[in-house]
Amino acid sequence: MIIGSCEVYLSAEWVKSLKEKRMVVKSLVEKTKNKFNVSVAEIDKHDILQSIVIGFACVSNEKNHAQSIIDNVIDYMEKNTDAVIDDIVTEIF
Repeated sequence: MIIGSCEVYLSAEWVKSLKEKRMVVKSLVEKTKNKFNVSVAEIDKHDILQSIVIGFACVSNEKNHAQSIIDNVIDYMEKNTDAVIDDIVTEIF
């Protein structure tokens, strides 16, 4: 069993309230869950307005497949939000 995990650090400079941030996060998380067979959630910096950290994980039987899923999810996230990706931390084990 191969597990791929990824933390995506985003910045949303236009966000002015926690309510607005929650709307951005909820939209991105729900869209990602519906499109891909991954577990996804906001995992850190819940109370920091302009910082978003989303984590997701997938299970596969091949490392290449897990990496492909991670790459596709990151690409999808990048295209479906106005937030800018600052950093990506990926682990496959």
